[in-house]
Amino acid sequence: MSSAALSISAPGRAAAEPLTGWERLKLDRVAMVSLFILVLSAVICFLLPPLMDAARNTPSAFTYSPPGTQVTGTDGNVIYNAWLGTDARGRDVFFRVLSGGRVSLVVGLCAAAVSLFIGTLVGMTAGFYGGKIDGFLMRIVDVLYANPRVLFVLILISALTGPLNIWITDARNWAEAHNYMSLKTWVDGTIPYKRTIILIFCLGFIEWLTMARIVRGQVLVLKEQQFIAAARVLGQSQWKIMIRHLLPNLWTVILTYLTLTVPVVVLDESFLSFLGLGIEEPASSWGTLLKEGASALNPLVSRWWLLVSPAAAMGITLLALNFLGDALRDAFDVR
Repeated sequence: MSSAALSISAPGRAAAEPLTGWERLKLDRVAMVSLFILVLSAVICFLLPPLMDAARNTPSAFTYSPPGTQVTGTDGNVIYNAWLGTDARGRDVFFRVLSGGRVSLVVGLCAAAVSLFIGTLVGMTAGFYGGKIDGFLMRIVDVLYANPRVLFVLILISALTGPLNIWITDARNWAEAHNYMSLKTWVDGTIPYKRTIILIFCLGFIEWLTMARIVRGQVLVLKEQQFIAAARVLGQSQWKIMIRHLLPNLWTVILTYLTLTVPVVVLDESFLSFLGLGIEEPASSWGTLLKEGASALNPLVSRWWLLVSPAAAMGITLLALNFLGDALRDAFDVR
């Protein structure tokens, strides 16, 4: 970024006073539009489906109906308008796209949070301690980078599925034996979503590599600053220096790359679900909807709405996330 861009002043600010990162971000119209789209998408996906008629997610005789079809009951009365058509089982595509978006966003945010924790911990430890610790941790990163991510995720899914099934069975039996019906009900409720839980940890475990390298590079610069030397002279412990002094100076970098990690995780989850290795029924994500839409296409009958609807929703959300992440990086990293 040029020096001229840094001299732009916000309203009510002296002409020579430089803008802060948040002020530069607010001046970016693309970033603000992207943020609005993301907030709107999250609100719609999380709040609207519970308020909609349950019949939208119930199989009906109106299979493969095009957009704009009115779904009626046995008495001939209109139950709802299928704005985006219906699927192979007569369920509303609009409802399923919103429900799938909720699952995809939850997986993306939770897995990104897991990667943030691991990447920040590894990067700060490697950069601050240096020496053999730095070399050991960075070689682990290099080895993981050298392996195909999809293959690594498949191995993790296979390795974790068995232990999770055993844990769920043991927890269910223990709760039933001790008459903890509320715990038994909660465990039973997690069974349909066990693949989702596994995906969150697996995807989070492979997406922390870039975060670790970025954080390590920042820590290598920050630990040579005078305020870190002053903290050492005052006798503060190394962990206290990292948490109290280094981490607050890293949060903008962490936030930026967290925003860029979410779309990568959503894409990975969608790819695995498209292959049939991700989210399973009764849960659905944008990836499973794309798989269903692709399987419904054939040269004789074009059921385009089954593929276009989830693809458009996912594409708009991922573009907004990438634009916002790029804007955050430009706003807070003036170099």
